[in-house]
Amino acid sequence: MSAIDDLPPLREVIREHQLSARKALGQNFLLDLNLTARITRAAGPLEDATVVEIGPGPGGLTRALLALGARHVIAVEHDERAIPALQAIAHRYPGRLEIVCTDARTFDVRPYLGAGKAKIVANLPYNIATHLLVGWLSAEPWPPWYDMMVLMFQREVAERIVARENEEAYGRLGVLANWRCETKILFDISPSAFVPPPKVTSSVVRLVPRAAPEPCDRRALEQVAAAAFGQRRKMLRQSLKSLPADPARLAAAAGVDSTRRAETIPVSGFVAMARELTNSRSEAQS
Repeated sequence: MSAIDDLPPLREVIREHQLSARKALGQNFLLDLNLTARITRAAGPLEDATVVEIGPGPGGLTRALLALGARHVIAVEHDERAIPALQAIAHRYPGRLEIVCTDARTFDVRPYLGAGKAKIVANLPYNIATHLLVGWLSAEPWPPWYDMMVLMFQREVAERIVARENEEAYGRLGVLANWRCETKILFDISPSAFVPPPKVTSSVVRLVPRAAPEPCDRRALEQVAAAAFGQRRKMLRQSLKSLPADPARLAAAAGVDSTRRAETIPVSGFVAMARELTNSRSEAQS
């Protein structure tokens, strides 16, 4: 019996269902139920919440979410081998766990949601974690269908998500994430907590959507950030040349000199450049 419910220990579940972690699926199972409970608590009160979990595997985090009161958990699992283990959890918590066996990269959860907003809480498969996050950050309309994300990433990716100007990890992902969300690394998790242990430390990140991010076209923002950080060691006057607008005009819109480099420009500067890029396009078409 585990510390949070009367279901078998996770190691036993993995043995019973022969759930050896598959590298191709980015699987590293988190077996410490104290840690899964800590991740769950980071998502705040769950009594009235619908929680979307990606890649539950043998269900350690799923069990914590349900044991700590989540009203409804939608577990999206690509690995068919894990479904019987998740069905045992669904039996223990009748009517509260919905299992969807599909690829999270192409799954639209919105038809599964009620009128209220959801939380996304997940130990994301490493190999698709950034792809999924960018998709959630690109949701339209904004504010999105979720009101919080509590997600686990490799530490290096977590640092990129929360990074701001003049920090080494600052780049395109930091611009998008911090434009649309409040971001924070909550705590790290040692490789030894996983089976198999990854080669890197993991970090749990909380992202809370901003109700009203500074207005600009998301695609324009992504274009400006991609150009600027695509040649991050070059000055803006050089790196922004690939865009259909005068680099000096874009830099001036951000209130900076075109001799500055991308990593020194705050998110608000990129937003201003994105707006100017949109204006330049409108002028060219008129």
